[in-house]
Amino acid sequence: MAGTMQLIQPHYTDFRSVARALTVVENNLAGAAQLLKSLHINNSTPVTGITGPPGAGKSTLVNAVIDTLVQKGKKIAVLAIDPTSPFNFGSLLGDRIRMASHFNHPDVFIRSLATRGSLGGLSAKTIEMTDVLKASGFDHIIVETVGVGQSEVEVAGLADITLVMLVPEAGDEIQNIKSGLMEIADAFVINKADREGADLFINNLKKVIQQGKNSKLPVFKTVASKKVGIEALTDFILAGVKTKNGRHELLLTQKVYNIIQQNRMADIDKRKLQLDIAKAARSGTFNIYRFAADYVG
Repeated sequence: MAGTMQLIQPHYTDFRSVARALTVVENNLAGAAQLLKSLHINNSTPVTGITGPPGAGKSTLVNAVIDTLVQKGKKIAVLAIDPTSPFNFGSLLGDRIRMASHFNHPDVFIRSLATRGSLGGLSAKTIEMTDVLKASGFDHIIVETVGVGQSEVEVAGLADITLVMLVPEAGDEIQNIKSGLMEIADAFVINKADREGADLFINNLKKVIQQGKNSKLPVFKTVASKKVGIEALTDFILAGVKTKNGRHELLLTQKVYNIIQQNRMADIDKRKLQLDIAKAARSGTFNIYRFAADYVG
């Protein structure tokens, strides 16, 4: 019973209870649904989403931001979403490697998880895991996502502030930035801004921004590896400036729809379904659509 209570009441002062709760939720283990329903979720806990192409230095930036937030007395939780291994559906990159300098810090909790085939850059359980962290008493949550592009609008629905990271090497691609990317950004972060061509790239980006619906999007220059520009970016994050949009409601609607769908399918045994299909398919007149309609009654 004591173990169950720890799972139901995860708290940042006990990282093991937080980790266990996240594991139960991520893997949909026994008790996951009850755990989620019992959470006292603090929906005012700010969530910052950070997305960008591979090689932009997202993890290095997150490290630098964590340093600054911790110095300001904040207790931080990070969900670092990694590419899925094609062999075991696990995370290819571990949190110990990516953010090793904070792994043992008493005010920093880091968890890496895999996308597991999710097309939007978020893991299928990111919303639930974020809610666990919101219920655990952290001051700030950072979600670092895979990739960049129109499918990344999911992170903008989850986060209060979405930072889109780019690097000067994107150069010629600046005119071809997808409209979806422009719409999800609350700010752009140009990392590795000490590289040649950075100023020209930033000027071109600002011109593209000025042509968009939100012409006042801020652009931050950073060199995360040297912690240059991090203070200004962290101040922006803590200011909590965000634009109102319907992305959050859309994401929640889809999640609730999925939960309802899963609940209604809970009594369907997939192994039995496979056997029943194999038997029915032997008929020369097998119709998969009639079969499905009849199967669920």
